[in-house]
Amino acid sequence: MVTVKQRFWILIGLVTISGFSQGMLLPLLAVILEQNGVSSSLNGMHATGLYIGILLASPFIEKPLRSFGFKPIILFGGLLVITSLFLFPFWQSLWFWFILRVTIGIGDQILHFGTQTWITTTAHKNNRGLSIAYYGLFFSLGFTLGPLMTNLLSFSVFLPFLLSSFLSLCIWMFMLKVRNEFPEEGYASAHGTSSLNRFIKAGRLGWIAFLGPLCYGFLEAALHGIFPVYGLRIGHEVQTVSFIIPAFAAASLFSQIPLGRLSDKIGRPRVIRSVLIGGAAAFLIASLYESSAVILFICFAFAGLCVGSLFSLGISYMTDLLPQELLPAGNILCGMAFSIGSIMGPFLSGVVLDVFPGVSLFLLIVGLLTVIFLIFLFKKDVNIAEDPA
Repeated sequence: MVTVKQRFWILIGLVTISGFSQGMLLPLLAVILEQNGVSSSLNGMHATGLYIGILLASPFIEKPLRSFGFKPIILFGGLLVITSLFLFPFWQSLWFWFILRVTIGIGDQILHFGTQTWITTTAHKNNRGLSIAYYGLFFSLGFTLGPLMTNLLSFSVFLPFLLSSFLSLCIWMFMLKVRNEFPEEGYASAHGTSSLNRFIKAGRLGWIAFLGPLCYGFLEAALHGIFPVYGLRIGHEVQTVSFIIPAFAAASLFSQIPLGRLSDKIGRPRVIRSVLIGGAAAFLIASLYESSAVILFICFAFAGLCVGSLFSLGISYMTDLLPQELLPAGNILCGMAFSIGSIMGPFLSGVVLDVFPGVSLFLLIVGLLTVIFLIFLFKKDVNIAEDPA
């Protein structure tokens, strides 16, 4: 069996390959469907399949965690993702691919819920932000590498799917050596109350923290699922688009750890407000110079340095606000907020492209970041919950 430290890095490895698969899937399918003549609104709706799967799985995964422990549900979620990726090449049908996207969303949510809860419930208060920053860092690393797989379309439509499935299987097999564990007794006793009451209480105490994952989900899905379509329409080549998209996630690799450490010292709300301002400024500039691939690359990179950490900062803030027994419910709500934002991103962006073809996609993003900044600005900072340990 592996040590606690080795287990942490195996969990991080699973998160990395999950980010890789998601980062590949969104732009890859967007480009394939665009080249096949699918409208941008339908393309955007199709991209929501992944996040519909996340929402479908969310209400039902607490009980299996309590009954079977962390390891079995993580293995099951990973197996769903691996199998679905492997099946993509066998039938090029719009609805079949949508079903596979939903299945991957279910598997990803199960996998992320297991890994997030295992990490957040075992992280110490003093380095909680740092631990979760590593989580966000390696998810972003996978997301950075994923879109590069779009370049493999020149060799074969099937190659990216099969390669991603194989890589996922390799990392998944390391999990077989991890010893299973169950949630702490405090969490088990919390099941004495209804799930609905726990979700309501977690939502009431930590609602503002869920805006981080929601906003990140919107950005991730819009930039990876709809920007490829938008980029092609404003005159950029596929290779150029596949080069610009990873800049967002790649830049976040450099800021995840520093922002995690900073948030441990000065508080999550201050850091979140600052990165929202930076992200809004970056996308505003992008809307003015979107015909320049160089400026778009720079804007995506700067935005990634800022708002590319919103997901991990939101999870860290959630763990500050909620007591230990509500952390599993909080992790589920973070996943649901992320998926809601991810559904809104491609859908609203696709509708904007169809209904208002002269309006820049980036202005929609600026509006979202501004609204969330104002919420954080006028919401009083909440005291960090006492660490139950």
